[in-house]
Amino acid sequence: MSMSPTPLVNVVRYSALIGGIGYGIFHRRSLQKDWDAKALLHEQKQREELIKKAKEEYAKIKSAAQAKIAPVVDAVTDPEDPNFDLEKAFERWEKE
Repeated sequence: MSMSPTPLVNVVRYSALIGGIGYGIFHRRSLQKDWDAKALLHEQKQREELIKKAKEEYAKIKSAAQAKIAPVVDAVTDPEDPNFDLEKAFERWEKE
């Protein structure tokens, strides 16, 4: 003889099943929300780091370009001056 479950047992089983599914959905959503917030924060930090590196590289390039353009200030171009340096004078004339 097989014993069939009573209506009370069926109600408890299906209530537990529905409750478990509802809890699973709620828990998954809360985990997903936390993960999305962490991913967004990571992306923002990564962008800030890239911007910082780009600014540093730009500053290096700009300073190198300024060094090429800027004339040698301490170059004395008067050959009669005792501080005359031919190499510095040539560098200054090349840059000008």
